[in-house]
Amino acid sequence: MNWRLTGRFLASVVLIVILVVLSNIVLLVLSLVVTTQTEWDESAINEKTSSAEAITSRFHEQIIIANDQMTITDKGKAELDQQNAWIQILDEDGKQRYGYRLPAGIKEKYAPIDIIQMYKYKEIDGDTTVFIGGKQAGERHYSYFIGFKNRNLQRHVLFYDVRELVQVFNIGSIVVLIVDGLIALIVGYFFSKRLTKPLLSLIEGIRKLANKEYHINYEPVGVYKDVFYNVNYLSHELRAAEKERKKLDAMKEEWIGNVSHDLKTPLASIQGYAEMMKDTEYDFSREEMREFAEIIERKSLYLKDVIEDLNLSARLKNKGLRLRKMNTNIVSLVRNVVIDTLNDARYADRNMEFRFSDEVINVEMDEILIRRAITNLIYNAIVHNGPAVHIKVSVEKGQRTQIRIEDNGKGMKVEELDRIFDRYYRGTNTGELHKGSGLGMAIARDIIVAHGGEIKVNSLLGHGTKIEIQL
Repeated sequence: MNWRLTGRFLASVVLIVILVVLSNIVLLVLSLVVTTQTEWDESAINEKTSSAEAITSRFHEQIIIANDQMTITDKGKAELDQQNAWIQILDEDGKQRYGYRLPAGIKEKYAPIDIIQMYKYKEIDGDTTVFIGGKQAGERHYSYFIGFKNRNLQRHVLFYDVRELVQVFNIGSIVVLIVDGLIALIVGYFFSKRLTKPLLSLIEGIRKLANKEYHINYEPVGVYKDVFYNVNYLSHELRAAEKERKKLDAMKEEWIGNVSHDLKTPLASIQGYAEMMKDTEYDFSREEMREFAEIIERKSLYLKDVIEDLNLSARLKNKGLRLRKMNTNIVSLVRNVVIDTLNDARYADRNMEFRFSDEVINVEMDEILIRRAITNLIYNAIVHNGPAVHIKVSVEKGQRTQIRIEDNGKGMKVEELDRIFDRYYRGTNTGELHKGSGLGMAIARDIIVAHGGEIKVNSLLGHGTKIEIQL
């Protein structure tokens, strides 16, 4: 877009300059046409006005004066014939002493004023222009007229006042400046109109985007084609982001409602048992007090887990969690997670299998976070399936360490599979034993990504789910 816009601007500047120069040339030509006549002879001779003066000034060489008699050479006569001209020679008193090809009715004696009139004005006819020359013979001086009969040959005597010339020049300059300014203004107006019209549309579109009106679609044409395209793209992205935001807000509201309910239930139990234990009207046995304390502890641990999930999720999302990596045996870590899960009374009867390719596979990782991620993924396989599910956990060494968690359970629908790593999303198959915060899978994914790894999920409804991690 930059070079197109620059090119348009330069083209307009060049166009303005060309038009201004052309207008000045036209004005100059018109002024020359008004003030002068054409100086070309299209018929007989192809010479300029200065040629007639040159012929006259050197013609004294063709005049012969002897014994007070005068004539002209044959060469002079031939030149006069060729130029369709005549000659009249006068003495110092203005009397005619010789003539060749003189027109009828010409004077034979001239007063000084007549000579001036003959030179300045056309005293013969409208087709003849007279030039004056002179010849010195001894102590006597002779003058001669040469008349050129050629309507294309013109001579004008110019009289002028310098003050008037200055005034005319000033007026002419003002006129030229006005004309040039009008041309530049007209061209600039049309150019700026072509530039500003799409800009106004763009400004209006940006205003709509600012007002959250995202249904904008311009035709990407003209010098701002790229800008229109980007505005359309921005409108599409904002529309998609707004749709996703509304979807996320709805999920968040649903999640807040679910988590609030899940938090209220253990809190109600803790509050209820605490009130019973402090009430003096009841006399509980030691065994009952221990049972109540165990329930309160279990509910408290559940609340602690939910709060930790919230805190960890926020830190992972905002990249505010610093990894404390150490060279750790991933096989031992995953084995311990499987054992700890089976040692949980809630899942003691579950069928879990652990396999590994090497006894020791060392990986640079944050042991606590990776343990948390693997635990979340295994618990997810448990709570979304029935008691008869068979879960396989394996660790293999290759170019990248691979951890797989497979089950033969219910599987997931496509829409659930697309949202499994979304925050605040809790699957529809969650069992009663583990309500959770809805952040477990998102936390697991963020931990793996923070370690530079990848996590993939494949699932088929009714045929189980496979989660593959590469570190």
